[in-house]
This record gives sequence, structure tokens and C-alpha cells, in this order.
Amino acid sequence: MLEGREWMAARRLAPLIAAASGRIDTARELPEDLVDALHEAGLFRLLLPKSLGGAALAPADFVRVIETLASADAASAWCVCQTAGCSLSAGYLAPDAAREVFGAPRAVLAWGAGAVGKAEKVAGGYRVNGKWGFASGSRHATWLGGHCRVVLADGGFARDESGALIERTMLFPREYAEIEDNWQVIGLRGTGSDSYAVSDLFVPDHLTLSRDINAEIHDPAPLYRFNTNHIYACGFASVALGLAGAMMADFIALAAKKTPRETQGRLAESASVQGETGRLHARLEAARSFIARSLEEGMEEILANGSLSLDRRMTIRAAASHALAEAREITVALYHAAGVNAIFNGSPFERRFRDSFAVSQQVQARSNHFETVGRHLLGLPPDLTFA
Repeated sequence: MLEGREWMAARRLAPLIAAASGRIDTARELPEDLVDALHEAGLFRLLLPKSLGGAALAPADFVRVIETLASADAASAWCVCQTAGCSLSAGYLAPDAAREVFGAPRAVLAWGAGAVGKAEKVAGGYRVNGKWGFASGSRHATWLGGHCRVVLADGGFARDESGALIERTMLFPREYAEIEDNWQVIGLRGTGSDSYAVSDLFVPDHLTLSRDINAEIHDPAPLYRFNTNHIYACGFASVALGLAGAMMADFIALAAKKTPRETQGRLAESASVQGETGRLHARLEAARSFIARSLEEGMEEILANGSLSLDRRMTIRAAASHALAEAREITVALYHAAGVNAIFNGSPFERRFRDSFAVSQQVQARSNHFETVGRHLLGLPPDLTFA
């Protein structure tokens, strides 16, 4: 069992986070006092290099921390997970550049989804234009990143030797961007996942990187040999598992005291409820164990060989996709089993149900990721975009 300092910090903060969940949902962002507590506990530095005062946690340990936070509040866990994934970029920057971005005690990097920006190469850097959405945690970030396709002087897109489009991530202080408050959603409201834009912004070369390109890795820690999508997929799956586990605990507490209308016994005394609870518990534990094992074996492979095999990458993809799907179905089953108690605004069932379905709409939860794994298993070339 994980007994690291960061996991203990997450457990210690869980009651504070749970108590703030209503404020988080209403304000659509993490409150300042909670952000302060997360910084003091070092939970925004889980995947930063140790040279920058980070923990550089092994992914199997990281996802346990995320699940613990999610059991208290999914939006808080999502912000920590998302910005931790962004902080992996420190391993791809030269030490001085990494210190420029992450050296301040409360430094946080956030970014939006997709290489939807354009970066034109100019002397000493890039001229950047773009607008990005879904920037979770950006309201308490100090830096933002923008994933861009590199454009040539004639307006065409640059390509590598294989013909693939060249993408680079541009890092810049948050105050350089125009922020649009457009995060009006049904679940994960507290992530404050706003949109932001820059126009003709110069970004120097040393503050740009290509993610998941081994040739650009500067930090020797094995953590940075994991693909960014491995961290996001398993981290967000652990948010979903934390939600499902918390709803399970809520349901067990409810079943112990609720006597449904027109029945003689408590909900917990129903044989059908007992069987369903046991099956859901088994599914939750199995999904959690699959993620942990896939990441632990991945770390062993990196330590032995310096990189992950395609087989291992596919196993991690399968574990994350399986956990995301299972957690959603467990949440639905528990919501239904709770009956009318689950439908009231402000109930833990209602909020976690909304949050769970917001998680399940995210790109890492797409069902076609199973097709990617299946193609590989059947000997066909898979799409490696999210693997």
C-alpha cells in the first residue's frame, strides 16, 4: 500500500476539500484557501523534477494520490491531475528554462486541448496565434501553454521526415493571454476550464518543446519516459474511480439506514442489493488494480530498457479506458440504487453523478480507444495518438 508523503498529504486534506465542494461547484473554481492548502502540501508539484523541488512521483503512486483527492472532490483532483500533466514539460526543458517556468514556489502551468494554434518560426523563437479551450486549473495558473502546429513562411505547415505535421508547445506567462470565462457545464464545474487566446505573441525558443519526443528529454528520471497521454489517461481514470468509490461509500451508508417505501426491511437487508453491491465492489477493485499493475510494470520496463514497448503502451491504454468505462457504469448503478435520495440538488449522489458523466465525455474516455488496443492485439497497425 502506498504510504508516501504525498498520499498522506492528500488524505489529510481530504476533509477540507470535501467541506469546500459546495463552494467549488458554485464558484466554478477552486477557492483561494484550498489552493493555498494544496500548494503548502506540495500537491501541485507531484510530477515536477526533484531539482525543482518536485516529487517526480512514479505514475502508480501519482494515480493513488489523484484517486484520494477525487474521493473528496472531483474538480480538485482534476485540476491537480491536469496541471501535473502539464508540469511533465519541465522534463523537456533545459534546466534554466524549467526554472524560469516552475521555479517560483506557487508556479502552476495549465494548458488547453489540441494543437489548434499556429507558430511561425522567426529569429530566436516563434510568433504564436491561437485560441485554446478546456484549460483546467488555469484560474490559479501562473503560466499557460499552447499546443501549435509549426507554420512555414509561405503559410504551409512544417512536416518531419516521415511527413507528419510538426507540433510544438509554447509556454508563456498567464497575463499574456486573453481569458474567456465560458465554463458553464453540468459537471466538473470547479475546474474553471476556461478558454484563452494569444495574438502575434513572441515566444523564445527556450520556452518551447515537443512533448513525448525522447530526443528532447533533459531530465533523466524514468517518469519522463512515460507518454503524456499515459499520465492523463490513468490520472483521469483515477478521478473517475475516486468518484465511484466515494459514491459506493455513500450508498453503503444510505443502505444501512434507509427503508424504502412499502417495504419492511432496510435497503441493506435486500438480497438483490447485497449481490449488486458485491459485484460493483469487485469491478471497482479490479479496475483500480489493472491501472496500478500496468503502471508498475511500465516503470519496471523503463528501468530495464529505457523505454516502453508498444505492448506495454497498449496495456496502459487498455487499463485506463477500462477504468473510465467501469467507473461510469458503477456510478450509474449506484445512483439508480439510491433511489429518490439521489435526485436532490446538493446531495453527494447528484454532484458525483454529474461529475462522473463530465469525466466520461473527455477525450481520454472515448470508446474507440478499445479499437486501438484491439487493432494491436490483432496484428494491425494502431493509431498511436492517445497511446
